[in-house]
Amino acid sequence: MHSPENMLDRLISGASEGLRTCFSAAAANRPCPADTPRDADAGLDTQARSTSIRLMRVNHAGEVAAQALYNGQALFARSPETQQHLLAAAEEEFDHLAWCSERISELGGSPSRLTPFWYAGSFVVGTIAALAGDARSLGFIEETEAQVEAHLDDHLGRLPEADERSREILRQMSADEARHGADAASRGAEPVPEFARHLMRLGGSVLRQVAQVL
Repeated sequence: MHSPENMLDRLISGASEGLRTCFSAAAANRPCPADTPRDADAGLDTQARSTSIRLMRVNHAGEVAAQALYNGQALFARSPETQQHLLAAAEEEFDHLAWCSERISELGGSPSRLTPFWYAGSFVVGTIAALAGDARSLGFIEETEAQVEAHLDDHLGRLPEADERSREILRQMSADEARHGADAASRGAEPVPEFARHLMRLGGSVLRQVAQVL
C-alpha cells in the first residue's frame, strides 16, 4: 500500500503531467525522425495537406491519450519497477506527442480541441487498469500497443504519397510502440479479457473519428 504522503506526491505529479500534456508546448527529448527536407511539403496540394492534417491530428490525440494511460497506470502501480517502466515509456511517448504537434504546425493545422477530454478519459482508464494489478496493467499496455501498431500501419498506407515527413515520424512511432509492447510482455503481462479488448477497440475508433474534426 502507498502511504498517504507518497500518494499525495503521486497525485501532484500526475496533475502536473496532465497540465504539461494538455496546455504546454511539447518538447521532445529525441530529435524528430523526419529527415526529409521541409521544402518537400511544396509537393502537397490542398487536398493532400488536408488529409495529412486530419491523420496527424488523430495521432496527436492518440499520444495525448497514451500520456494519460501511462501516467494513470504509473500512479497506482504496485511495484517501483513497474512504475519506473511505465514512466520511462511515457517519456518516449511524449516524444511522439511533440513530433505530431510539430508536424501538424508545419502542415498549417491545429490539434484536436478536445485534448483535455482525451486526457481525462484515458487517465481514468489507466487508473482502472492499474488497480487490477501490475500484471493486468502490463497486459493492458501490451494490447494497447498492438492496437496502436495496427492503427499506425493503416495511417502509413493512407498518407499522401508526397508526405514523407509524416511517414518517417509514424515509422519511428510504430517501432517504439512495438518495443513498448514487447517490454510489457517480458515483464509478465497477463492477457486482457476479450470484452476489454473490444471496449479498447471501440474507444480507439471513437477517438479516430472525432479527433479528425474536433
